[in-house]
Amino acid sequence: MTESRYIVGIDLGTTNCVLSYIDTQEGEGPGSGSAKIFHVPQVVAPGEIGEKDLLPSFIYLPTDQEKEGGRLAMPWDPFGDRLVGAYAISRGTEVPGRLIASAKSWLCHQGVDRTAPILPPDAPEGVPKFSPIVASATYLRHLKMAWNHTLGKEKGERLEDQDIYLTIPASFDAVARELTVKAASSAGLDNITLLEEPQAAFYAWLHVHMEDWKEIIGQGDLILVCDVGGGTTDFSLIRVTSEEGELGLERVAVGEHILLGGDNMDLTLAYGLAEEMKARGTRLDSFQMQTLWHNVRIAKERLLSDQGSQEVPVVIPGRGSGLVGGTVRTSLKREQVESLLLEGFLPSCKEDEWPQDRPKIGLRELGLPYVSDTAITRHLARFLGLHIDKSTPEGSQGPNVILFNGGVLKAGVIRRRILEIIAPWMHRENAPDLKELVSPDLDLAVAQGASYYGLVRRTGGLRIRGGIARSYYMGIEGARPAVPGLPPPIKALCVVPQGMEEGTSVSLPKRTFGLIVGHPVEFRFLASTVRPQDVVGDLVEDWDETIEPVTTLQTSMEAPGVEPGTVIPVQLESTVTEVGTLDLSLVSKEKGLRFDLEFNVRG
Repeated sequence: MTESRYIVGIDLGTTNCVLSYIDTQEGEGPGSGSAKIFHVPQVVAPGEIGEKDLLPSFIYLPTDQEKEGGRLAMPWDPFGDRLVGAYAISRGTEVPGRLIASAKSWLCHQGVDRTAPILPPDAPEGVPKFSPIVASATYLRHLKMAWNHTLGKEKGERLEDQDIYLTIPASFDAVARELTVKAASSAGLDNITLLEEPQAAFYAWLHVHMEDWKEIIGQGDLILVCDVGGGTTDFSLIRVTSEEGELGLERVAVGEHILLGGDNMDLTLAYGLAEEMKARGTRLDSFQMQTLWHNVRIAKERLLSDQGSQEVPVVIPGRGSGLVGGTVRTSLKREQVESLLLEGFLPSCKEDEWPQDRPKIGLRELGLPYVSDTAITRHLARFLGLHIDKSTPEGSQGPNVILFNGGVLKAGVIRRRILEIIAPWMHRENAPDLKELVSPDLDLAVAQGASYYGLVRRTGGLRIRGGIARSYYMGIEGARPAVPGLPPPIKALCVVPQGMEEGTSVSLPKRTFGLIVGHPVEFRFLASTVRPQDVVGDLVEDWDETIEPVTTLQTSMEAPGVEPGTVIPVQLESTVTEVGTLDLSLVSKEKGLRFDLEFNVRG
């Protein structure tokens, strides 16, 4: 098979998308083999197209009047029905009911039908809606068309012809991974491989330090990758290993999917400003709150990136004749931002202070399942508490190296706060200070690292080992006499062990199940990030605290030549594909039949 000219890394982010690429036909001079950032063409103002490193992950659905004259159209999209990027977010802050945001978070939301048109959730009547899969595909399609319009005009240089490494949160489960691949396929990108974002960020650092990384980190070091983006917080642990005198890297743990990030911070700041305005006699309706939320994000980023700014004005469109000038004006101050972010999202805590869940209200609006405890530091304490073995030699209590990633952590005050809080947790006698690895670019590192990973796969080099991040299980109903009011116990059968490598398969030859053919059947699918010791075939009885339900697996088992209702013996096979997804099948060797199980994504 002919190798593609370009190796492409795509960071499909909650807030921004980034595309990085390596041109393998470049010579061996300076800069060869380096990952370049694709400057994405996008509408930046009506009638104006600009190129930017970041493609904001927002879709604006314009009115028929706005589409007239083609002022919102791209060269490859004369209709302009879906506007993606810079102007999408700026216009969407003014008309929030026409703005799709956080599609990536919706893509992994188990409580909704991710194939159904549900975005934007607050769209007024007459505004089209799209599914999370279609929204995610829209960003990727924009990148594909933009690339093909500029760099991919020649045969073999189109984006769909390249090796593409698409990044996802390490905490994405098998269903979210599968849906990401489907979104890419819907955009016409089938030649993709999934890569965890924290690993990609580390590959970016590793590439910068190809010559001296062994002088910076060494055998036994445990590296915490702390990734706080627009929509999620992601933790991973990577250990430096040694085999036959050669240093290596192994990803040994990932955290749960934590829906907590810059979006939550912006909304909290917005509510703070709204309360101030309410005290002054100005009440904002839900429409204005949506606009305030997006405008606060812009003001917060300006304050955190420019240390000279102490205050940034915030303007909200008016909704009534009683508002002077038709707008509401306020401002966001630096002290407000730093105080709220540090105390509300990064409070001081001890290593045994974990997040506290509050009771859920029975009825709630359709929305994302944000965590109830917004303290990132407490979530980090829980992650380390679950994954650090405190009985290790030398009494180590945690990582001794940290790498930050994600747009939220561009603010030095936030990085310093995290270091100050967790340093005492790692303390032991004569222990060195927690060492920070400097990211080459907190916005671009993930995409760049994905490109470098692709280069390593093609040409050889240091790879992070680790395999699949979770253990997966099938729910098996226990056999016992019925007890009124008490459901039968469900045991968890391990079908995919944590660490299983891509491109490998396992089966359960010693376990045979009876499968009813000719009727739709359903299986419970479970997962865990904290049970690395389980192996294929283990049956776990008491799993409430360590294993979580993921979804159901459904199929209609049609067996040609077999009477419907017949029970046939089958065995289960699981495969982690080269792409990074999970395939599960039931195989009847006796009948020569194979049944593939499909994930239910309808909430």
